[in-house]
Formats: sequence, C-alpha cells, structure tokens
Amino acid sequence: MPADESSAAHGTGRPRIGRVLAPPFLAGPPVPAGLALRGRLASTRQPAVPRSRSRSGSSGPRAPRGGGVRRLYEQARRAWDRPLTAYYLILGAGLLITVLGLVMVYSASMIKALELSKPGTYFFRKQFLAALIGSGLLIMASRMPVKLHRALAYPLLMGTVFLMVLVQVPGIGMSVNGNQNWLYLGGPFQLQPSEFGKLALILWGADLLARKQDKRLLTQWKHMLVPLVPVAFMLLGLIMLGGDMGTAIILTAILFGLLWLAGAPTRLFGGVLAVAGVLAFLLIKTSPNRMSRLSCMGVSEPGPDGSCWQAVHGIYALASGGWFGSGLGASVEKWGQLPEPHTDFIFAITGEELGLAGTLSVLALFAALGYAGIRVAGRTEDPFVRYAAGGVTTWITVQAVINIGAVLGLLPIAGVPLPLFSYGGSALLPTMFAVGLLIAFAREEPAAKAALAMRRPAVRWKTMRRRGKKRPSGER
Repeated sequence: MPADESSAAHGTGRPRIGRVLAPPFLAGPPVPAGLALRGRLASTRQPAVPRSRSRSGSSGPRAPRGGGVRRLYEQARRAWDRPLTAYYLILGAGLLITVLGLVMVYSASMIKALELSKPGTYFFRKQFLAALIGSGLLIMASRMPVKLHRALAYPLLMGTVFLMVLVQVPGIGMSVNGNQNWLYLGGPFQLQPSEFGKLALILWGADLLARKQDKRLLTQWKHMLVPLVPVAFMLLGLIMLGGDMGTAIILTAILFGLLWLAGAPTRLFGGVLAVAGVLAFLLIKTSPNRMSRLSCMGVSEPGPDGSCWQAVHGIYALASGGWFGSGLGASVEKWGQLPEPHTDFIFAITGEELGLAGTLSVLALFAALGYAGIRVAGRTEDPFVRYAAGGVTTWITVQAVINIGAVLGLLPIAGVPLPLFSYGGSALLPTMFAVGLLIAFAREEPAAKAALAMRRPAVRWKTMRRRGKKRPSGER
C-alpha cells in the first residue's frame, strides 16, 4: 500500500488541501484555500461606478437645483421663529421709528419755527426732550413686572379722567385748532390728557377682562360689556366735548380690539359696531368741518374755497418726491404750502424728501412692530398680557393707518399724529411707554426668558487670597 493511502486509512496523515479534480494535462500547481475563496468573492463583485464630479472638481453627489435658495429660506424661517424675534423687532422698530421721526421733525419744522419768530430748532428741542423722557418711560415699563402694570391700571384711569374733566373747566383748558383738549403746564409746554386715555383704557380694560376670565364670567354678555363699554363711552364723551374726533376714533378701535380678543359673539360685536357707526354718522353730519374733510377724499384740486388745500398739497408733496426724494431738508411744500407739516402731515414731507424708499421704510417698520405685537399676544398664556398686547398693537396700527391713509387721500383727515414719528410730546410719551409694555411682555415668554438668561455673562469673583504651592506629604 502506498504511504499516503496507508496514512489516510489509519487517520494519521492530513489530506492534501486544494487538490483539483482535473485532467492531468490541465492540472497546475496546488492553490491555497484562502486564495481560492478570495478569487471567488472578487469575481462576484460589480464593477465600480465612477463618481460624478461637479464643476468645481469636487467629487460627490450633485445638489438639487434650488438647494441654496431653499437653504436660505429655511435659515430665515428658523431665525424668524426664534424666541427673541419679537423682542428684537419691538425694540428695533420702536427705536428706529423714533429716531427717524426726530430727524424728520427737525427738517419739517424749521420753516414753521421761523414763521413764529422762533429758532429753527425750537420744535426739535421740545421733541428731543420728550423723546428723552419717553426713553426713560420705555426702560421703566420694560423692566416692570406684569403685576405692577396691573396695579397701575386703576390709578392711571382715575388720573386721566380727572385731567380730562379739568380740560373742560373754563380758564384751565386750552383750545388748539378748535379742539378744547389741552392743559397749559407753563412756559412752552402743554398736555393733552386724551392721549393718556388710550393707555389707561388698555391697561384697565385688560385687567378687567383678565379677572373676569379667571372667574369664567366672559361667557355672559353682560359681564363682557359692563363696565368696559360704559367706561369707554365716558372717555369718548369727554373727548368729544372738546371736539377731537380723531382721538375718539382711536379709542373706539381700542374698545373693539379688546372685545374681539375677549371673544365677543358676532351679534354682540356687530351690535356695538352698529351703535358706534350711527353715533359717528351723526357727529359727522352735524359738523360742517367734518363734512368738508369727508368730501376731500381722493380730490386733486383744492377747490374754489380752498377747503381741500391740505389734502391736495399732501398729495403734491408725495408726488414730487419720486423714488428717492429731493433730499433731506429740500422740501418745497413745508415753505408755507402744506399746513401742519411736522405733525399730521409729516409723512408727506418724508415722501417728498426721502421719496418712495423712505415711505416704504416707515411702512415696513410699522408692519414689523405690528407683527411683533400680534405674535406676543398670540403666544402668551397670561390673559392680561394677551389683552394688553393686543390693545397696544391695535392702537398703534390703527392710528398709523388713519394718519397715512389721510395723507394718501384714501381716508378723511382725522387730525391724529403718526405714532412715535410726528411732533407732539403728549402723544410720544404714552406711546413709548406702550412700546416698553410690549418689550416687557416679550421678555416674559418662557422661551425668551430662558434665551436671555443664557446670554447673560456669568460674573465670577476672584478671591484676593494667594494660592500657595502644594508641598509634598512628607515635607514639614
């Protein structure tokens, strides 16, 4: 028996690995098992597909078209949804409107001041002083807690009503442009209490509705209307005694805004709106001055008696501004052609000197402020914050729309200033306090509060004690 067969038979020898059953003339040298298995795996692999290269030469899959625009959109949307977006919008828009208003007040009031034999900076200095005081009120309101705002509601309402009653007392109240709505404070300073009535109605109405909501009383129409509507009508009556129809319209809009936020039924809301509409119609119909203002909507000629002179020259100022305006300080209409260029019709002077770009910038700032106020009112869980933020947003937005609409000839001239922009300290002070109120509410959101807490740098106090070197354990 051969040696290999005997060893295989007795189990003492190893079988030869890699023996190939093939004819003798095809048999080659023996192949190890590992190399044979690796060859089989390599033969089953698919051929490699070359990667596509972009135009820049980098390998990788090609990005879909529009990816850059979509990425920018997603980044903008994430930035817009951040917790501090409303906070920065209110702060930035409010300050920018105030600063731009100071610039335009200085430009629009120089000629008027010289006509009154005053220095050219007369109105600007008064407005700048009011802006400084208003900035203090804004900072104070933004730092006050919500409980303190609610505590100020009743004292502010009672104080405002008292001052509005004093306005109607002969010898104490003053008449400006036919309206008996001013108090003389001495020197060049005057006060219009009806401007503070807007803020008083918002704070008091928000506190009243919030307390009734906590007690679940707003489901009954009598609790929703009383005493909110009677107190608002009392303020409207005191304002209309002085003949200020524009301020009465703003106060009515605030009342409707509070009722809408409180969830007033459509029939109830429509009934109050119908009553207010009938009263407004009667007040306008019985006043020739108001009827003439209503007839000046959309006209292009001053008329034979010049009754539409202000409305027409406001359109002239806007039309002559063009795209980028005639330049800051280069207005022609402020040289005696346009009445009230620094108060009610300052938007027309802005369009003449800064053009369409300037007016659109002002509109964008007011739109940003209005959006931020709506966002604060919509995201809070505190009913007082929701009502107060909604009331302030309604106030500023409606007043801006009425003023700009009158300058454009789309609405009758109501005689209301552009918020934070027109000349007038009595209008600027409560409005800046209201902006501070919105800032405080935006800071009170839980996500915004957490984000602000993370951005505050931690203060680390260093001790004055010197650190000695550590000695070895065996050293004395």
